[in-house]
Amino acid sequence: MKWTANWIASARDFGEVCPVFEKRFQVGKVKRATLYITAMGVYEATLNGRRVGEFLMAPGWTVYEKRQQYQSYDVTALLKPNQENLLRVTVAAGWFDPRLGWDYHRPATDAPRSLIAQLELEAIDSSRTQILTTDETWRVAPGKLTFCSLYDGECYDARRPLRFEKVTVQKLPKRQLIPQEGEPVRALERLKPVRYFTTPAGERVLDFGQNLTGFVSFTVTASAGQRVELSHAEVLDHDGNFYTDNYRSAKAKLEYRCKSGKQTYTPSLTFYGFRYVRIDSFPGEINPDDFTAVAVHSDLKRTGWLSCSNPLLNRLFENIVWGQKGNFLDIPTDCPQRDERLGWTGDAQVFVRTACYQFDVERFFRKWLRDLAADQEPLGRVPAVVPNTIHPFSGGHFAWGDAATIVPWQIYLSYGDKSVLKEQFESMRRWVDYITSVTTTPFLWTGDKDAYGDWLALDNDQDSWKGSSDFDLLASAFYANSTLLVTKAGRVLKKDVAAYEALYRGIVKRFKETFQNFHTQTECAVALYFGLAKEPQKVADQLARLVEENGKKLTTGFVGTPYLLHALSRNGHTDIAYDLLLQENYPSWLYSVRQGATTVWEHWDGLKDDGSFWSAEMNSFNHYAYGSVADWVFGVAAGIEPVECEPGYARVHIAPHPDERLGWLEARVNTKYGRIRSKWEQIEGRVRYEIDTPVPATIVIADRTYEVGPGQYLF
Repeated sequence: MKWTANWIASARDFGEVCPVFEKRFQVGKVKRATLYITAMGVYEATLNGRRVGEFLMAPGWTVYEKRQQYQSYDVTALLKPNQENLLRVTVAAGWFDPRLGWDYHRPATDAPRSLIAQLELEAIDSSRTQILTTDETWRVAPGKLTFCSLYDGECYDARRPLRFEKVTVQKLPKRQLIPQEGEPVRALERLKPVRYFTTPAGERVLDFGQNLTGFVSFTVTASAGQRVELSHAEVLDHDGNFYTDNYRSAKAKLEYRCKSGKQTYTPSLTFYGFRYVRIDSFPGEINPDDFTAVAVHSDLKRTGWLSCSNPLLNRLFENIVWGQKGNFLDIPTDCPQRDERLGWTGDAQVFVRTACYQFDVERFFRKWLRDLAADQEPLGRVPAVVPNTIHPFSGGHFAWGDAATIVPWQIYLSYGDKSVLKEQFESMRRWVDYITSVTTTPFLWTGDKDAYGDWLALDNDQDSWKGSSDFDLLASAFYANSTLLVTKAGRVLKKDVAAYEALYRGIVKRFKETFQNFHTQTECAVALYFGLAKEPQKVADQLARLVEENGKKLTTGFVGTPYLLHALSRNGHTDIAYDLLLQENYPSWLYSVRQGATTVWEHWDGLKDDGSFWSAEMNSFNHYAYGSVADWVFGVAAGIEPVECEPGYARVHIAPHPDERLGWLEARVNTKYGRIRSKWEQIEGRVRYEIDTPVPATIVIADRTYEVGPGQYLF
């Protein structure tokens, strides 16, 4: 793509009002018309009053000063040959908002809300191509969208006239512009209210029955100037009143000033995380049928399904899916509702295995990994969030920075394309080199004192967020794992990784010499999962004992939880793993389900039994990290796992682990080769296994191994 267009902006400051750019033009009949467009901000384009494309929140979120996506749209059908055509583009702040994050503003966020667009018109006879570009002939007006923010919501005035004026051409760079890489963000599901009620405090509230990410579309009949005002929330408080304290400073409101008559309004340049909507103002009678919640997320193809005989587990499986949808909005965010919504690397790496089972996320993660590499410092430090909006020198912490190695390796295993390793290998290697350069102890990773630790674990003081697990032990375990993944990736790519192989051997040796006593569930689980325990069975038995002594309950946080059930089942304690999975009391996965959760919570007791809240400061009710348990259900309980030597499910390993407390369990995973299905069912004291595989498979049933070809099998 050769850009001849220029960046344009308003000549004066419109303040919080979003600019609307327009270009009027005439064309004859054309064979094809293609619009190339992006903005310093998020944009919505219309051509002759009809929306251009379905991409919401375009151009998406990247490391803008290095990589800014542009989109291309076929607009041939929207043109009016031999008539005046009108192209309009509204630009809002979106992820360019300097408020995004806390104490660091990237250079790109300081740019004015600017637009660059190029309309290429191919003549019927293909003799020539006419190009219309953003230049000084465009006009701009303060728009009807008088305020728009990801955190605070938006204000729209339908009465507001558009008064256009001249634009100014901006001397902004174009070298960072790249074609669209990620999956488009779209409006993908629509939900009607399941109830409309008045709270004890007299608030009028709509309940959509599902915590989601998106916005509310509504229809209203009103006089000019009347208002619709909506507030958004995830939960109600213990009295049944509207609760937004956990949104922190995010206002999450919508204000719409009506024109005269019947009208429908649908937001498009911001999003909210919510289940409940409080109607603060509304002209006339409220009809719940006039409101629709629109779920917005990256348009990912569903590939994995879980179902079983336990209704609570089925609800958990659905909650995990909804958590992924709500937080996979162009980047993998931690949460979609409060004043954060950032691409936390730690959350992404603990969830990526589950993500790959449930949806086709190859393109989604490859785009994000390119931004991780772009934000990585020259010496290899990886920021805590990608794109980095916290601080230019944040990050470099164990389990978070390890997304640089864990995520690309998992994408390779799940989809089989080694080009992801080729693209990311230098990033992977530099992360390990960074650890080697900063550690205070050779062959261990010590000194990462500002790390997040086992975030939100329950084995420390009640006011601690970091758990009590030894930072040096956890950091050294992740150091070993990332080094191993660099060696594996290097061997796939036929690179000389002898130095990293030697480093890995040194780390394992030193780890086993240094860490022989484990004190927490997380310490045991991480050492076992990464193959670092000197006496694995002894540590596994200790882990099982720690769980049983805690009432068959976990104490793990973000770091330990993804590995906990795996560590148990790999070492003869699958029954204890099921104890944890099926536990219904706090702390457990099913506790939140029993409390009415429709997504996964950030904290194990975000909502307590008495209706009170754990905290207002760190209490998202749509946080996917603990949803990582689904990868154990897919990969161990149902037994479907990719094979490292033939990745991407060219071959599959299927080793189900039934439990008599479940009547049946079924997992289905769609791959590029076809559907893999594993189902087991308890029947009169025996277990019936049904296995479907489109590829050669190693099937393990009751410790017996079968090497089979594609087909359907019954045991």
